[in-house]
Amino acid sequence: MFLNYIKEFFVKKSLKNNLNILKNEVFTSNIQTIGLLVDESKFRYSKELIKELVSNGIAPENIKIVAYRQKFKKKKIYSKPTFGKKHIDWRGQITEAFLNEFTDTEFDLLISYYDLENAVLMMITSKSKAKFKVGFSSVDNNLNRWMIDTTMAEYKLFISELFKYLKSIK
Repeated sequence: MFLNYIKEFFVKKSLKNNLNILKNEVFTSNIQTIGLLVDESKFRYSKELIKELVSNGIAPENIKIVAYRQKFKKKKIYSKPTFGKKHIDWRGQITEAFLNEFTDTEFDLLISYYDLENAVLMMITSKSKAKFKVGFSSVDNNLNRWMIDTTMAEYKLFISELFKYLKSIK
């Protein structure tokens, strides 16, 4: 228990160092690829969220999702790539291959679908090489370029607001 607090302290320190590095993200008005980082500890409707993205013209094969679980069970088989805080080491480095691949992919858009500040999720968002990042307004505003003020349960509203803003930029 105590070691978890110390580990979280070091991950937050590493996150703070990452946030201080300025990133010049370029928005392309033509969104083709989307990375979706979902906190499944609090939100269990990832499939419905993906359906909303597909209904707005995004091809299903262009959506890549990773899910975070606060209580990650090694022996359980998850339907989508899932990780927990065990997959981040003391220095804030990612130890899981699929997670490294996710952060190294240059998505046109990264949707950080979590509304509470969690050091592990924030670290993944900050390390992502996505061109444009969108998230909730309740999370640190240095992480995302756009913040949408809604709750996680209102995923249809979140996606409709997102695409309304994206269409107005075109």
